[in-house]
Amino acid sequence: MNYPHIIEQIKEEVHNVFHNGKDDRLIYHNLLHTEQVVRHIVKLAGHYQLSDSDFFTVMAAGWFHDTGYFTDCKNHENVGAENAKNFLQKVGVPQEVIKEVEACILSTKMPQKPEGLLQQIICDADLYHLGTDDFKEKNKTMRKEAEAFKGHEIDKQQWRVHTIAFLESQHFHTTYAREHLEKGRLKNLEELKEKSLKFQQDQDLILMNEQNIAVAETDALQKKDKKKKLERPDKGIETMFRITAGNHQRLSDMADNKAHIMISTNSIILSVILSILLRKLEDNPHLIVPTLLLLIICVVTMVFSILATRPTIPSGKFTQQDVDQKKVNLLFFGNFYGMSLTDYESGMLQMMEDRDFLYGSLIRDLHGQGVVLGRKYRLLRIAYNVFMFGIVASVLAFIIAMVFVAM
Repeated sequence: MNYPHIIEQIKEEVHNVFHNGKDDRLIYHNLLHTEQVVRHIVKLAGHYQLSDSDFFTVMAAGWFHDTGYFTDCKNHENVGAENAKNFLQKVGVPQEVIKEVEACILSTKMPQKPEGLLQQIICDADLYHLGTDDFKEKNKTMRKEAEAFKGHEIDKQQWRVHTIAFLESQHFHTTYAREHLEKGRLKNLEELKEKSLKFQQDQDLILMNEQNIAVAETDALQKKDKKKKLERPDKGIETMFRITAGNHQRLSDMADNKAHIMISTNSIILSVILSILLRKLEDNPHLIVPTLLLLIICVVTMVFSILATRPTIPSGKFTQQDVDQKKVNLLFFGNFYGMSLTDYESGMLQMMEDRDFLYGSLIRDLHGQGVVLGRKYRLLRIAYNVFMFGIVASVLAFIIAMVFVAM
């Protein structure tokens, strides 16, 4: 057979496939790559002095091996083998040669598992660039092609890690490629690893700097907050506590005076009822109900007035845990009158050394005074309401009783 002539026909056919396909995404796996693979096949075939039939087999496989990209990029080897089969059958190539061509094309599928010299030659020719100085440029081109097919940008470090894994898993199959390309493959692999390591170190350094900046900002904020606390107007705060405590004390005194007025007034009324009215009830039975009503009103008013002034005293003891947790108010006698001087002095010294504990105690003291005042005025309001409405009701009762008697 005239193999050289058929090879020229194959070349023309493959050129037409690539020119008619026009897939702009094929930045790497294009006609230029196919021609480079064919040149590498020629070099390897010349070294091994292949027969005309074997030379034709690997050349035909080299020309057709990437023509399947235009139909199915994921299974392009199968499509390329089918394209080769269809064309070679047209030009009358023997069936056994066609099968060998198909096997050579399919052997380029990753991971490569070539069987025999012919398949090893095309596999090494396809990945020839892994051991050359052109590897860097071709690797960039492959990344651009992968981005074009995926439709988005691929991170450089991610691609670098992927390429390192590929180079580590890949090896050349022919003796010629191992002798002339293996050293270059290892060199390219080492350079990629160095770049990857440097990138990782830079990222770690950036992360460390960001963490240091974050820590510094946190420290600055804490110092700023501490400075704000230290710069608080102490005299103004103390004046506020002093005025508020004085106001609470005056309100408490007013409540006590009001309670005493109610107690005194109702005591007088009770005295009058008991000394005068009760004696005359036998002669004036119609006054029994008004008198009892007035008596009850006076008693209820006095009870609520007394409750408003009656003191409530806590246990007068605290624990060291209360002091440590800043829960106790050592400024109120009801919390410490049952403690020894030593324990109280220790707690007070601890409170005076702790700014937050001291101001917290003052705040709790004001709050406690407010709670007591609220209770006093609530009971006093009840007492005044009972007295006010009760007196009116009693007077009306006396008037009604007198009117009925007069009738």
